Amino acid sequence: MPTWDEVLNEIGSIPNVLDITRRKYVKELSDYTGRNTIIYYSGFLQKQPLMQQGVDFGINDNDKNGFMTVVNKLDRDKGLDLILHTPGGNISATESIVFYLKSLFGNDIRAIVPQIAMSAGTMIACACKSIAMGKQSNLGPIDPQFGYYPAHGLLEEFERIMKDVKEDPTRIHVWREVLAKYHPTLIGECEKAVKWSESMVSDWLKTNMFEEDPDRETIVADIIQYLGSHAMTLSHSRHLHMPDLMDLGLKIESLEADQEFQDKVLSVHHSAVISIAQTKAVKIIENNIGKAYIQTA
Repeated sequence: MPTWDEVLNEIGSIPNVLDITRRKYVKELSDYTGRNTIIYYSGFLQKQPLMQQGVDFGINDNDKNGFMTVVNKLDRDKGLDLILHTPGGNISATESIVFYLKSLFGNDIRAIVPQIAMSAGTMIACACKSIAMGKQSNLGPIDPQFGYYPAHGLLEEFERIMKDVKEDPTRIHVWREVLAKYHPTLIGECEKAVKWSESMVSDWLKTNMFEEDPDRETIVADIIQYLGSHAMTLSHSRHLHMPDLMDLGLKIESLEADQEFQDKVLSVHHSAVISIAQTKAVKIIENNIGKAYIQTA
């Protein structure tokens, strides 16, 4: 007869109906495409109040443990479909995660965005060979942020101040309070962050999505100029839709072009969102063979 703690451990190891349902849909999608599938889902939309308590819904270094868990035992010759649902996150963690996945799957990675992958999520999508999106899907600008402030915006403001004061030195009194918020290295840090994010995404685009395009230099430069420019996108939270991204030159696969594919992707999306909404999970990283790394609050 099993002991109390053995029975308790057995109960705790049994997936609940949400896990069973979600994993069923992830496997069905993988069976349909013949490719490995990993989902990366953040609860940033369902559990916004937890942000005030310090819960990190963004891409961070701890996510590497999740990806290390779910790539185990996958057949890497089958490539990878990476389903993204994220508000973005840390640039250095994003760079490291992309490096890790590409070291395992090479360039054979496709991003799938059922709803939204902003900021660093867009950066990851740009590292892939193509991006599958629907009419409801959005990417976002890749301009780096300092707290709540865009690095591009801070640089633009500083340039405006310098120009204004140069034209009329007495204006320094008007701008003094604004300048007081800048710490000594802020402008330099902003310049470096912009250069880092733009050069990183530019390199990813040139070496994968547009690797074989003879006009890749021009195409990638136009994409970076738009996605990385606060002046052009106007807001870091700007939602960029599929038609605009296609016009920009990104290689976008329309989910609507394959109804069965779209249905299976949205089934995964709905089951993941419901799982987060009805449990303590704040982030789910999971593959098509049932391995998962679930963070709870």
